[in-house]
Amino acid sequence: MHQGWYDRSGRRARDLSNGDTRISLDFEGRRVECRSGGQVKRERLSFLADNTHYTERFAYYVGRRCASATIRDVAQELHLDWHVVKDLEEQYMRAQLARAGTPGPKAIGIDEVSIRKRHTYRIVVSDLDRQRPLWFGGEDRSEASLGQFYQWLGERKSGRIRLVLMDMGKPFRTATHAHAPQAAILFDKFHVMRHLGEALDQVSKSEYARLSGRQRRFIKGQKYTLLSHRENLTLEGRQALQTRLAANKRLNIAYLLKESFGQLWGYEREGWARRFFENWRAALKGQRLAPYEKFAEMIDRHWDGIAAYCKPENKVSLGFVEGCNNKIRVIQRRAYGLRDEEYLRLKILTCMLPKR
Repeated sequence: MHQGWYDRSGRRARDLSNGDTRISLDFEGRRVECRSGGQVKRERLSFLADNTHYTERFAYYVGRRCASATIRDVAQELHLDWHVVKDLEEQYMRAQLARAGTPGPKAIGIDEVSIRKRHTYRIVVSDLDRQRPLWFGGEDRSEASLGQFYQWLGERKSGRIRLVLMDMGKPFRTATHAHAPQAAILFDKFHVMRHLGEALDQVSKSEYARLSGRQRRFIKGQKYTLLSHRENLTLEGRQALQTRLAANKRLNIAYLLKESFGQLWGYEREGWARRFFENWRAALKGQRLAPYEKFAEMIDRHWDGIAAYCKPENKVSLGFVEGCNNKIRVIQRRAYGLRDEEYLRLKILTCMLPKR
């Protein structure tokens, strides 16, 4: 037995390329014998990745490439096996999370994301101040699943949360009241407006059923133009919308009411916001818009969670949670679905972190 090590052998690890030239490092690796247990172990070298056939900086390069390309494309570009690329990217993402740490959030956003068909959901919690996803998990959209996040965060950090942005579902509210009772609850504007869009769609369908003959042609096939924001429509779409609204008075009124409701989040005092809402609801009288009346009743029941945005300390980015959801859908679509849930978790938690 040699002094200080058991034996040694030549090894090779792939490193970063220089232009078109692939570079590998040849070095001597040693095995050492543990004096207490008698086991022979290979010495760990800090410049190697978890897969010791590659250097750590090469693994990080692969991880950065996978942030904007599919595993398959990166594997073809670098002449690597698909599973090797996935393992190297996972090491890079874990290193990103280790550098980012686990902050104590003051304002969080909660939303669910579908991970496969048949209503299989997971919960995504984001830090609204640092603009990054913080936690991904649970088994569904239930109170118990969100409770897992608060248990992961800990009682001390949960007690420091001052604002929680969520949809109007009861399970999220119940879990938040149980684990962070001091936090103010704010309902997500995009979820509220989605309910209003569904009400407008119901009005459109009822008008289509009421009409007959040539009058139906102004409604049929125009759902996208009706539900989209006017500024997002093309010139052709705006012209089609104008023609449709001019042909049906009730649909025109419903559309104008839907477009004006977004002003509710622009007020800085709750009294002004309430006056606007009461005037908006008064405009429904005599219009025979039953879906809108149900929507107004829902807003009245959840008013505290909407009026909370009027307070200056609650002026957080309302679009971040929805933007994060869109980014998650892009990740899933680019991969044609992800079966490895741990890999999806890492992709979601690192999608907003700086690429280093």
